[in-house]
Amino acid sequence: MIISHKHRFIFVKTAKTAGTSLEVFLAKHCGEDDIITPTFPLVEGHRPRNYRGSFWPFPELFSFNYPRDKSLFCERRFFTPVQTFRDCVRRWRYHEHIPARVLKMRVDPEIWDGYHKFTIERDPWDKTISHYHMQRSYRDGELSFDQYLDEGTFAVNYPFYTDRDGSLLVDQVIRYEELAAELGKLCERWGIPYEGTLGVRAKGGYRTDRRPYTEVYTPEQAERVGKIFEREIALHGYRFGGTVESEGGTIP
Repeated sequence: MIISHKHRFIFVKTAKTAGTSLEVFLAKHCGEDDIITPTFPLVEGHRPRNYRGSFWPFPELFSFNYPRDKSLFCERRFFTPVQTFRDCVRRWRYHEHIPARVLKMRVDPEIWDGYHKFTIERDPWDKTISHYHMQRSYRDGELSFDQYLDEGTFAVNYPFYTDRDGSLLVDQVIRYEELAAELGKLCERWGIPYEGTLGVRAKGGYRTDRRPYTEVYTPEQAERVGKIFEREIALHGYRFGGTVESEGGTIP
């Protein structure tokens, strides 16, 4: 997550969307007073700063009412009252994957209203394959795709950038498949040099099967993922086989 006072933008980080690579790239062009959160795992050369600080926790304690159905998304990836109290005690004000609804309550309203807020989203079928390979690597290859689907831990991102009613909290959702072109426009606006590459590909080495995802899914698996990500599909108009399918999207 980045709050750049120098360039007046807020980057809300989602999962399996080249977010870490983008964060590392943008952080190099941010000011000393900008807020840069740590990445996990750590990326060499990335310098977090200004992410610690006190905040008033009580407003967000009454905002945690997302469903607890783990078939919809993995709860551990989203903030809870326990997390809020822990952050308050440790003075850990900002996090790598802090949801926009929580960030909005922790940042100055003038900054929230005045800065350009953006995030990235990805074709859910492609994102799921990428997330599966990452989880599989954590288990030394001992995880089948069906086992992964049965466990219900998915890279569902919409709660990172929507409110409790499902409305967008950010100004721009960039399609991962169009990231190079859209980032070029933003960098030109901010005066950041950009040559079409981020210069780093963090967390991109897990996927070993490079086939188009349409060749990986069975019809039943594709339908199942479609139901899991139905909110993101409705928000962004994704369809099976309808977007760029290669790991890394358009970012070399």
